Amino acid sequence: MDKQTLSFQAEVKQILHLVTHSLYSNKEIFLRELISNASDACDKLRFEALNKPELYEDQPNLEVRVSFDAEAKTITITDNGIGLSADEAVANLGTIAKSGTREFMAKLEGDQKKDAQLIGQFGVGFYSGFIVADRITVESRRAGLPASEGVRWVSEGAGEFEVETIDRATRGTSVILHLRHGEEEFLSGWKLKSIASKYSDHISLPILMQKEEWDAEAQKQVTREEWAPVNKAAALWTRNKSEITPEQYQEFYKQISYDSEAPLAYTHNRVEGRSEYTQLLFIPAKAPFDLWNRDKRGGVKLYVKRVFIMDDAEALMPVYLRFVKGVIDSADLPLNVSRELLQESRDVKAIREGSTKRVLSMLESLADSEDAAEREKYAKFWADFGVVLKEGVGEDHANQERLSKLLRFASTHAEEGVSFADYVSRMKEGQEAIYYITADSPAAAKSSPQLEIFRKKGIEVLLLTDRVDEWMLSHLYEFDGKPLQSVAKGSVDLGTLQDEEEKKQAEQAAQAFKPILDRLKESLKDRAKDVRVTTRLVDSPACLVVEEGDMSGHLARLLKQAGQSAPSAKPILEVNAEHALVKRLDGSAHFDDLAHILFDQALLAEGGHLEDPAAYVKRVNSLLVG
Repeated sequence: MDKQTLSFQAEVKQILHLVTHSLYSNKEIFLRELISNASDACDKLRFEALNKPELYEDQPNLEVRVSFDAEAKTITITDNGIGLSADEAVANLGTIAKSGTREFMAKLEGDQKKDAQLIGQFGVGFYSGFIVADRITVESRRAGLPASEGVRWVSEGAGEFEVETIDRATRGTSVILHLRHGEEEFLSGWKLKSIASKYSDHISLPILMQKEEWDAEAQKQVTREEWAPVNKAAALWTRNKSEITPEQYQEFYKQISYDSEAPLAYTHNRVEGRSEYTQLLFIPAKAPFDLWNRDKRGGVKLYVKRVFIMDDAEALMPVYLRFVKGVIDSADLPLNVSRELLQESRDVKAIREGSTKRVLSMLESLADSEDAAEREKYAKFWADFGVVLKEGVGEDHANQERLSKLLRFASTHAEEGVSFADYVSRMKEGQEAIYYITADSPAAAKSSPQLEIFRKKGIEVLLLTDRVDEWMLSHLYEFDGKPLQSVAKGSVDLGTLQDEEEKKQAEQAAQAFKPILDRLKESLKDRAKDVRVTTRLVDSPACLVVEEGDMSGHLARLLKQAGQSAPSAKPILEVNAEHALVKRLDGSAHFDDLAHILFDQALLAEGGHLEDPAAYVKRVNSLLVG
């Protein structure tokens, strides 16, 4: 094609503006990103060449070369990977097809605008070159195309780019950065080598740079024609653990995750047996912005015999562990493995199960450590990822017991961090159940009237306030042989924790109060399934509970908020016969109004919503003026 001038996609223009004006906190990431892109291009060629070996042409050895020209003020990153056709250059360098661009720009425009780690997370790493360059030239030819179908792409990052057809003898891509004034520090072999070694040491193909020697006569460093690797050119996960430093693990994690923080924990293992594979898995230190998107692909990269296969192998990790990052390299899967085959393969199932257990072991070692710093790490993990881990209780029955030991809650005895084991160790003598309450917030849970008898008796109650808790509890019924019991379901039978005198008084109160109960049942027959004297209230006049097996009011509200229909089961109204407001019912001329007010107040106290707020206000006002 003749030279054409085209406009960037609108989102690219915005990104280029932000990149050139905001991302200066860590300029050297441009080289990391461009080397990473070059490595990806080589991986893609290797994968396509499985079925088309002729794509290697006369260059079977894949590599990345980094060079610089101090006089021209340029840095060039060249690979002999898959390359770009003219159409691909326009499509890939002029538009962003990947979703999440808007979130990316929102992040940059917000408090994290200087967080250069974000740039790779959204697949826009190429544009990081404009951090140091005021013009970028890309020359490329796709493997398999003739030399006459090379392409040159040029842009100053201002909104337009030029593209034209050129002759290019070799396949692959050269990215030429024309450095802006003030960025001359990068025109140094030592500087470029140190950056490449720091960020890209793990890349499994050689990164080559020309050797430099000191010319005593010219009194300066001179570049020789000989090229030598500046990285170990061995995939990090294939190396012996004893040869890898914690810093190298951390840099590898940052490279594959685009995270600016070191991982919270990691595990590196070679698994042998019916399925042979190597796993290098990381737990991030903080939750990504899209953690709650269950449709998000996983963060595990799949390699087969060190050949990159796919970037988001969700079949290798359950959905509830979607925050895990890392690499799995299998020796058994076919090299041309597809997503469909991944879903069905028995070997993949074995890898998935083994990797899941390894992640859970990592978490258990943190949670159960005798080292306070390690336990603090788990507390940090739980604060960010606990809600997602709870999904596993219902989704991964095989590991449900292990997951239940990792759960943490707030309780009436502690603000946070209470495990089921902690709770059981503090249970009262004679207590047979683990008690919990679900609510919309910690404040609502703590102030619930349903806790009053438990507070009076000093019985600990777990406070469950995450939206996933109700669903989780529909799959988890006990821990260590102790049943889980909602304080808002069924009648409260504290067994030996309630003395005989209290039981006798409750029975007598129920008998003496029977005529009023009958009238309440009649007044509230359209709203309450039953009305009975409570054994759980101390200070409040009434509360609502449901029968065992019925859906709680809290879950019904959650379903309604999500636009789903919930079974319409009437609650039970429990009244405190000793409360002054309840005693006013006897002989009151406003019996029906008081009955409905008691019901409405009980509904409000548990976080419910009145069907007819105006009627409630009218009843209260009539009693206030009466």
